[in-house]
Amino acid sequence: MYNFEFEKPETVADAVAALGAEDAQALGGGQTLIPTLKQRLASPAVLVSLKGISEMQGICTANDGALCIGGATNHATVATEGGAYPALAATAAHIGDPAVRNRGTIGGSLANNDPSACYPAAALGSGATIVTNTREIAADDYFQGMFTTALEEGEIITEVRFPVPEKANYQKFLQPASRFALVGVFVAKYADGVRVAITGASNDGVFRWSEAEAALSANFAPEALDGLSLSGDDMISDLHGTGAYRAHLCAVMTKRAVAAAS
Repeated sequence: MYNFEFEKPETVADAVAALGAEDAQALGGGQTLIPTLKQRLASPAVLVSLKGISEMQGICTANDGALCIGGATNHATVATEGGAYPALAATAAHIGDPAVRNRGTIGGSLANNDPSACYPAAALGSGATIVTNTREIAADDYFQGMFTTALEEGEIITEVRFPVPEKANYQKFLQPASRFALVGVFVAKYADGVRVAITGASNDGVFRWSEAEAALSANFAPEALDGLSLSGDDMISDLHGTGAYRAHLCAVMTKRAVAAAS
């Protein structure tokens, strides 16, 4: 590690002000950033912790029925208090291990947008709205590639709003060492159609499988996916699996998610 200043603001306004300092970096749960600092792959002059901001913590239900989760809410809280959206609570309950779930935050995960993280699939699959200190961003516009989002410099995720579907499920093919998804599929059925979001597979990060969405919107059953497949050409290929293997898993896990949701 190395010397840096540490700020712990108590309000969003104070956090925004602190992030205006030269070479300042927001710190959520630190599950990605702290190891990065230890490896000296990042060296901000100022760390601005968001954990002490009470207005960014907790879960509530909006008037329209959406589940609203503060950006600084940890995974364990979503797992235990997110019962209004069971599939989302179950997703949170299987992120990492207990230590990770009690430190990592939903805002930090979405801001980092790791290509194998679970929350990006949940947000995109649910058609969530990412609320920041300056605007609201639809999930379809928010995710822009591996580790890339629509967030601007100094912008903070203060809340995430999830429309609650009629049915939903998340299936993760676990990479046992990291507990990230080798492939993870989030399926959500709404009155106006089905959304399917896949994480862990693509070189471009989380994405929607539009062909599967169309088939499932017409018939929400595993057999509706028979004959559908994805190309492995743009999939991640590493020591854990080839692109073709990940493409195959996408179809398998989508069928499992539909079966479980049904």
